[in-house]
Amino acid sequence: MAFSKSQIPFAAQHYLVCGTEDCENNCQFYCNDCHQPVCEQCRDEHQKSPDTKNHEVVSYQQRKRQLPEVKCEAHVNKDVDMFCEQCYVPVCSKCATKDHGGHTFRDLETVYAEKCAIYLDKITQIEEYFLPTSQDLLKSTKTDSTEIKRIMENIRTSMRAEAESLKSMVDAVTSDYIKQVNEQEKYLLQLFYSQEIKYNDYNSYLNELAKKFHGYLSSKNLQTLICDGTMNLNIDPIPETTKPVSPVFTAGQYSKEDITKLLGRVTVPDTKPEIRKIKTMESTVSTQLKYTGEQRKQDREKSDMKQTLSLSSSVTKVKEYTVPGVGSVYHLSLGKSGRLWGSDENGNLVQTDLQGNQLQKIQTSGKYDGYHTVTQNGNLIFTDRKNKVINRIKEDNTVTEFIKTGDWEPLSIHSSHINEDILVGMGTYREAKVTRYNKTGKEIQNIQRDNKEQELYKNPNYITENINGDICTSDTNKNAVVVVNKSGQHRFSYTGHGSEFYPYGTCTDLLGHIIVCNGYIGKSTLDIIDQDGQFLSLLLTPQQGIGYPRCLCVDDENGLHVGQYITNTVTVYKYLQ
Repeated sequence: MAFSKSQIPFAAQHYLVCGTEDCENNCQFYCNDCHQPVCEQCRDEHQKSPDTKNHEVVSYQQRKRQLPEVKCEAHVNKDVDMFCEQCYVPVCSKCATKDHGGHTFRDLETVYAEKCAIYLDKITQIEEYFLPTSQDLLKSTKTDSTEIKRIMENIRTSMRAEAESLKSMVDAVTSDYIKQVNEQEKYLLQLFYSQEIKYNDYNSYLNELAKKFHGYLSSKNLQTLICDGTMNLNIDPIPETTKPVSPVFTAGQYSKEDITKLLGRVTVPDTKPEIRKIKTMESTVSTQLKYTGEQRKQDREKSDMKQTLSLSSSVTKVKEYTVPGVGSVYHLSLGKSGRLWGSDENGNLVQTDLQGNQLQKIQTSGKYDGYHTVTQNGNLIFTDRKNKVINRIKEDNTVTEFIKTGDWEPLSIHSSHINEDILVGMGTYREAKVTRYNKTGKEIQNIQRDNKEQELYKNPNYITENINGDICTSDTNKNAVVVVNKSGQHRFSYTGHGSEFYPYGTCTDLLGHIIVCNGYIGKSTLDIIDQDGQFLSLLLTPQQGIGYPRCLCVDDENGLHVGQYITNTVTVYKYLQ
């Protein structure tokens, strides 16, 4: 069978159609011999044709890279198509016979495919191990830097406290010494005062005695002067007093070393620095995707189902149901036993069954975002932007505060069906990020910038996870679906199939397709791309009755549920066959 000569570039967002002439079906497979994409029908015909039945036809993701056309420098009319194993160079057939006699050759396309596989493997190792591990080590150095600053500030605080303690003790001792000096001074002054009184009394006695003797001298009575006066001529001796010994202050004898001993000192322990632990590649591969036995069984069942499913060439409406208690349906979260939660732009969050019977209703602060999700055990988790928390509703309908998000407003949320991690799109007035929590609410990962330190997000208002662990986020302010791998490395950004793209709700299916609502007014569509960002088709367009799609999800029977603006009716479509 004949193929067109157009080649499929390996860039994201290309419209993948079958390479068979006059066939416009979607491509799911690839012929490695013809290097052409084929649809399921053409693949079957390709494998029945006698000329091509032995060709290797694989899924498009497993395709071989086609050898680029390179002309021989020595023989410009010849293509380089062989590889000389002795000279280790690519050659043309003419070079092989002329210049490489006796050498062994391999098909260059095979060598090229092997090398591409090696490089792709190395790229995967870089993206999933080396770069994330190195970034984790970088984060640890920043964490250690912050910790060192904290430790040094604590040391400074301790030193100041020690100095203040010493100052307080010095002040206390000084105060005691001054008190002793004051008491000594008081005692000495009292002693001097008593001596002063003693000498004052003695001086008064001498003055009185001198006055008496003057009286004798002026008396005309000889009897008194000669006889009586001479009988009392004794003068009391001068009283003795002691001169106190003055206190002496002896200055303390101390040095800087003495003060150092009193205050303590800063030392660096004589310990060999610990080498930062680098996770092994083997352990890293299995850290983020851990499976239980039940999950492995489900994966096997899904894998068996994937073998029989492919993208249908047409979309069929299956049924409709209403979500009572809401004006519009901005987000859907599927639960167990055919129950689901739907929300509108006014914060109404309603649980209903597929017959439209309201089971529960709560009022939230949610608006236009995908702010709720259902875990594997059936619990509803929803964000509260106003209070910056994530709440959980258990099966007994009790609402409990689950996670606090600090200064960040939680916008969108998704509970992983791979490992039960919780992915939250959040933002502040100037920046945004995606944070991963484990099922107990412990923060384990933050995704904010690409490897060029450019901001990945502006307004991550819807978030989901693909079967390969990729995190897919609708960002209305970036007009893109931003896809990063499970390690947080940017893979690609889908910006729509056309000039106008305004992404709302997004979901994935068991084939790894990413489906997104393009809510651009007047040109609304449902776009579907593969897990590598290749545009596959427009599932629904205004011509097919789609109005204002806002949210969507895929159930266990591969039915696509689509909620819209200005109506509380949800339509279920079949799009896989």
